Parts: sequence; C-alpha cells; structure tokens
Amino acid sequence: MTDTTDRTALLATLVALAEAGGDVVWGHFVAGCAVMHKADESPVTIADREAEAVILAGLATLTPAIPVVAEEEAAAGRVPDVTGAFLLVDPLDGTKEFVGRGDDFTVNIALVEGGAPTMGVVYAPARDAIYWGDVTRGAWMAVRKPNEPRHDEQSIHVRACGEAPCAVASKSHAMPGLDGWLDAGGIATRVSVGSSLKFVLVASGEADVYPRTGPTMEWDTAAGDAVLRAAGGRTLDPDGAPFVYGKPGYRNTGFVATGGYEPAPLRPYLT
Repeated sequence: MTDTTDRTALLATLVALAEAGGDVVWGHFVAGCAVMHKADESPVTIADREAEAVILAGLATLTPAIPVVAEEEAAAGRVPDVTGAFLLVDPLDGTKEFVGRGDDFTVNIALVEGGAPTMGVVYAPARDAIYWGDVTRGAWMAVRKPNEPRHDEQSIHVRACGEAPCAVASKSHAMPGLDGWLDAGGIATRVSVGSSLKFVLVASGEADVYPRTGPTMEWDTAAGDAVLRAAGGRTLDPDGAPFVYGKPGYRNTGFVATGGYEPAPLRPYLT
C-alpha cells in the first residue's frame, strides 16, 4: 500500500474496529463470563470469540481484499493462504489478566507488509487508553473509555536512553534466561506488565526495552510492534536482525523490542 489516502482510511478503520472489539470485551469484563480452555490448555472466553467476530465482520466489509489471520480462527484451523500483505488480529491479548480481573488486557489489530508490521492498533479498555501508528506517518495515543469517543490525542515517540535503562517484562510468564540478559546489559529497573502493553510503554517513552526469551504468537506481538516501529523503535530477533512476520505457524521465538536502548543479542540467553 502506497497511497496516503488509502493508508489513512485503513488506519482509521483498524482503530474503529479495535474500539468496537474493546467495547465487546469490556461488556463481558463488567458482567463476568465463563472460562474455557483450548487444545493447548490456554484460556479462552466468550469475550475473545465475540470480539473477534465483530472485528472480522468489519474487516470483511471494509477491507475484503486483505487476508486476515486471527487467533480464534487459527485455533479452529481456519487460516487463509497468505502471499502478500495480511492482517493479524488478537481480540483479547492477556486473557489471564482479563480472567483474573486485572487491567492489562488489550485488543490488537495489525497490518503486515513485506514481513514487517507497518500499521497497528492496541486498545486497553480497562486502562482507558488506545495506541495506534503507521510507520509512514507516526504514532499516537489517546484516552478512550469504553463506549465513549476518543479524546486528548497526542503523538508518541520512543525516548533517548539514559544511564539507568528501564525494561518491561511479562507479568504472567516466567522468562528463562531473562535475568542474565538484564544483568549483562546493566538494566536494574524492571516493570512487570501484561499483554501488548509492554510494546506501547516503550513506544510512548515510558520504558526503554522489552526483552522476551519465551515463545509467543505473531498476533500477540504485531500490533504493539507496529506502534513501536511507528514511534521510532525497533524489534530484533535473538541474533539482532530485524524481527520478521509470516513465519511458519505464525510462531515467534525470542525478541527484543527497543527504543533508544542498544541491546545485546538475546540468543545466548534462550533455553
């Protein structure tokens, strides 16, 4: 995609659909809903499935030419053939946080072009915050309470790294090797947060780096990664090369998402 008008319209569509999905998720969060488990024993709720249905219906109407890889559809074995640009959807990232009544859960939608996430939206309804970006235009955040209009929009950018870098790390997953990487890099400050919020904290200049030594799926990371890249950051694979998307099974190994911090390769610390 190269036309500015087309990109502007697509980003607006993704933002609107993330908000719509977030409103569905929020309704179930307030009311409470039963928890089921998928074949891999990961939790899933009706909130995941209904939010994804709303997002997919909107994408089918508004962007029918772009194939969509979505978490719950993939779990059901419905994955489209992808040869060019495609969309990644995670209707509820941080389901464990959602089930545990925490506020670190998000709705994620991203566009991948040429193996890189170039446009994305991360909506955190329990935090009244939405983040979005396009690598050709920049990144933004705004206040967005469920079922209300956005306001207080502002541009965001990664910060220059000082002498005391701050890392964000997973709240609910143990990360083998992570302490060794942090110690070797002189990172003493560490903030635990869930879901794709780790990416957007780096993107908005509230932290410097997000290292991940354990596995994830591409729909977990693409939207936050896109916002980070649009805000001037980078995501690197364990060897320090640019992190790519469209891998077999849409599975990620470790990575480092960073702003102004210059990270060492993660490979020696993977298990």
